[in-house]
Order: sequence, then structure tokens, then C-alpha cells
Amino acid sequence: MANVNTVILYDINVNRLLVILEELKEIGWIPGVDFEFAYHKAEYDNFSYIPITEHHTKFTFYNDSNASYFMLRWG
Repeated sequence: MANVNTVILYDINVNRLLVILEELKEIGWIPGVDFEFAYHKAEYDNFSYIPITEHHTKFTFYNDSNASYFMLRWG
């Protein structure tokens, strides 16, 4: 079984996510091979303006050093 490391970034919008993805591609990381990501929008309960789930992006890395670099750079 592969070693998987997860990093969650809160309070980044889709535009910032696209910039991060472009930078990752520029350094040679391949989505689906070196990492995966999922953007989760905020969820509300329809009774208040406070979200029950904050918007966030979840990155999953298959290499410890990639996860460490990512955390130092963007975490």
C-alpha cells in the first residue's frame, strides 16, 4: 500500500487554486501521478449565514517529500 499524505488548505478561492496548480505543473508534478486535489465549496444549512462546512481544498500526495515541500510553500 502506498504512503499517502493529505494537506488541507482553508480559505483559498478557485482562482488561487488554479495558480497553485499551475505552479505545481511548472515544477514537474503531474496531477493523478504525484498528487490529487479536490475543491470543496462551503455548505450551508439554510437557516443561518454561517457555513456548516468551510470551503477548502484537499491535496493528496503520494510522496513524503512532495507533501513536505507543499506544506512549506503553501501551508
